Amino acid sequence: MSPLLDAQGFAEIIPVSRETLARLEAYAALLTRWSARINLIGRDTIADLWRRHILDSAQLRAFVPNRARSMIDLGSGAGLPGLVVAILGVSGAELVEADSRKCAFLREAARITETDASIRPCRIEAMPRHPVDIVTARACAPLDRLLGLAEPFLAPDSECLFLKGERVEEELTLARKHWTMTESAHQSRSDPRGVILRLQQVAREPRRG
Repeated sequence: MSPLLDAQGFAEIIPVSRETLARLEAYAALLTRWSARINLIGRDTIADLWRRHILDSAQLRAFVPNRARSMIDLGSGAGLPGLVVAILGVSGAELVEADSRKCAFLREAARITETDASIRPCRIEAMPRHPVDIVTARACAPLDRLLGLAEPFLAPDSECLFLKGERVEEELTLARKHWTMTESAHQSRSDPRGVILRLQQVAREPRRG
């Protein structure tokens, strides 16, 4: 079993400025406090918060192209991965979350970390269609359904960054029946069973017949 990761250990894996690390520490402290009252993350994961949640989310930052000016995080929950990626400097973040208590947490987390992120308190399906550069999601839905949720925000040059687990190949096989895409899978830096799935040129397959 890997030793528990702390803030300094995180910074050795993902180098960040002292200021950014302080903002992540403030987020981690708030997440721990609020998780005692509302269901933000699994209780058994709090002890290894920096690996299981913050590193898991932060690793997406390296895949965001410099040209990106807008990002939408689907089913943001506790802000994983969207708020963490925004703290790391990705601009134009929208965090979509239907649960009002989780939205209250996201607003407070964005405030104390001084992060420019817009909280969208609604179901994903209720969001107005608009293209963004990056779509992110973690533990939101199986890939085939997730692409349907992401579709209103996709332009030809949009990219999807999804955190997936051991069933990623099975999910890709099912998704390819309805979608075309250019895909690449990258080993997670937080979990040997995890995968960062990067999708480009996503389009729905035309209906046959």
